[in-house]
Amino acid sequence: MTIDTTIVIPTVGRDSLWTLLDALAEQTVPLHHPVIVADDRPDGDDLVLGDRTIDVEVVRTGGGGPARARNIGWRHARTRWISFLDDDVVPDVSWYRDLIADLRLLEDYPEQEIVGSQGRLTVPLPEGRRPTDWERSTASLETSAWITADMSYRRDRLAAVGGFDERFHRAFREDADLALRLGAERGRIVTGSRHVTHPVRPSDDWASLRAQAGNADDILMRAVHGPGWHERAKAPEGRRKTHLAITAAGVAAVAGLLSRRRSLAAAGTLGWLAGTAEFARHRIASGPMTAGEIRRMLLTSAAIPAAATWHLLRGVRLHHGAPPWRGIPELVLLDRDGTLVEDVPYNGDPDLVRPLPGVRQALDRLRAEGVRLMIVTNQSGIGRGIISEPQADAVDERVVELLGPFEAVLRCPHSPDDQCSCRKPSPDLLKQALATTGVHPDRAVMIGDIGSDMDAATHAGVHGFLVPTTQTRREEVDAAPRSAAGLVQAVDQILGGAW
Repeated sequence: MTIDTTIVIPTVGRDSLWTLLDALAEQTVPLHHPVIVADDRPDGDDLVLGDRTIDVEVVRTGGGGPARARNIGWRHARTRWISFLDDDVVPDVSWYRDLIADLRLLEDYPEQEIVGSQGRLTVPLPEGRRPTDWERSTASLETSAWITADMSYRRDRLAAVGGFDERFHRAFREDADLALRLGAERGRIVTGSRHVTHPVRPSDDWASLRAQAGNADDILMRAVHGPGWHERAKAPEGRRKTHLAITAAGVAAVAGLLSRRRSLAAAGTLGWLAGTAEFARHRIASGPMTAGEIRRMLLTSAAIPAAATWHLLRGVRLHHGAPPWRGIPELVLLDRDGTLVEDVPYNGDPDLVRPLPGVRQALDRLRAEGVRLMIVTNQSGIGRGIISEPQADAVDERVVELLGPFEAVLRCPHSPDDQCSCRKPSPDLLKQALATTGVHPDRAVMIGDIGSDMDAATHAGVHGFLVPTTQTRREEVDAAPRSAAGLVQAVDQILGGAW
């Protein structure tokens, strides 16, 4: 049995990426598909990966964070499985062989039972001394559940839930959130035999302070998964309540000083000092007891409670009541005349093709996200004998030349009198597009300029988006499930999650 999987690696261009790619090039069996590297740097030159013995495809993601980078990466892939690696792991030389074996075992299970496979991970720590705070934090990855350092998912299940929640802008909780939405706590993700090593990256004095931004992500987890999410995600709650108490004591001390209430100031100061000292002592006692580590722990222990509280409150402001993640569609179907190009009745002349303003740029935005595009068009001029099939082909070729590639151009050549099953508002062409791509109707959108486009969408079970022109009737606009002034505005709404 052939197992198809695409490796997706989000990166910000760290040196460890090249180590990872070298390790993939040295696998005991060759990779079946190109590796997709999702370059998540917000700007800068393209990644130069040099000559390698493996095929690598680089996609730019614009710096939206690892969740968004992974989404763009897997949407560019077409294989049945997607295998995610972080750019700072080093796979064993037999990793790919073991990955294929892991996934082959899962092919015997129904998709609703097993949706993912997690690899095994080791964090090497220095010998002869206790690990630093940063090293202990990295080592906790060994026992973390469902982390994307080495995780494979069925592609269709990723698509069904909209992939990773891009509201998680950091590499924190986005993996647990996706796993919970896919039913990991019900055993739908299993651990395989493959293995990667996760070296401890260098860090500065303030890494633990920056990590407190994760408290905002915890509020998003609670909003989406409810108050019991910690237990479901196998994620310890940590010292959040203690940090709140220490911060409250510090606030009381400042308030007492400002209001000249000595007893309040003294009580607050004592509480803050006691809490901070206990926190620092706990962190120092677990570490190597070097002068540099003790200094680092004292400084950050004084700042972490306030930082944790700040990010917690920021999370409440940003994410309280947040709805479940939906993502963007995987497939966008597009009417041609009046939606992509000017409507020239029964056009058989490629020279008359005029793209509507901003359409090329809007389509390129969808392509950059990995969204699949198809044209679905009625061309009754063929059936009426006004234009020929070769003329219609030439017009479609000109549309593709001006607007970029589409996976297919699906065309009904019949006149209304032919009573065919493919002419919109019949859904047959849309269903053909779904069958060809394997996309579920709920993850597809039809954009068109008249009511028959919307009726075809409804009958096919896909989402409809009307972009009316002067030829669109008022009742068609009123009946449309969604509408926008044009394709550009429709794409804005779709990429913003309103579809």
